[in-house]
Amino acid sequence: MTSETPRRRGRPSRAQSATEPDARTRILAAARTEFSERGYDKASMRGIAKQAGVDAALVHHYFGTKDDLFESAIETTLEPDQLLPAIIGTSTDGLGERLARFFIGLWENPATRAPLLAVIRSALTHEAAAKVLRGFFLRRVLEKVAADLDVPNPKFRAELAASHMIGIAMMRYVIKVEPLASADPEEIVALVAPTLQRYLTDAAPVPPVRPRSASEG
Repeated sequence: MTSETPRRRGRPSRAQSATEPDARTRILAAARTEFSERGYDKASMRGIAKQAGVDAALVHHYFGTKDDLFESAIETTLEPDQLLPAIIGTSTDGLGERLARFFIGLWENPATRAPLLAVIRSALTHEAAAKVLRGFFLRRVLEKVAADLDVPNPKFRAELAASHMIGIAMMRYVIKVEPLASADPEEIVALVAPTLQRYLTDAAPVPPVRPRSASEG
């Protein structure tokens, strides 16, 4: 291939390949910043590439689509698999408190709050963000927690716990409704923990959920 031959789109140049790990890290950092500050709608692959100091083709080479990059940027920040052992623990005693403390802790930490805000704000209108929300919080955290519990309908219980905590996140961190928005995190954990404990460990039967028909709306 001569110097005049155009490089195939989507592959890094030889110079870029020599610094692959560093370039990939910069792209992920730039993506987290862009998605957090601009939202999924306004963030662009070209803008992320510019902030990372790389060619846009390199971003596509590593991450494919914008949806894929969004998911990678959020998941590498939160790393749920590393946090699961601390949540599950060795006993179901205190599970609700550990889960509440884990969730509130993510939102109280500025490093993880920003990408979480990007997910929550975008999930209602973009499937990529909804997929991250489902994949991270429901499937990779709550369903894994519930799968080890000897209770009826563990998946449904996990979804109830997820709805409870996401509702708190919306009210406290996105809409910022007072007095919840300025409440002490420890007070929130203390009040929420018993409900999460009941969702996930109460052995009372949970009635089967019948999907609504089209005629029911």
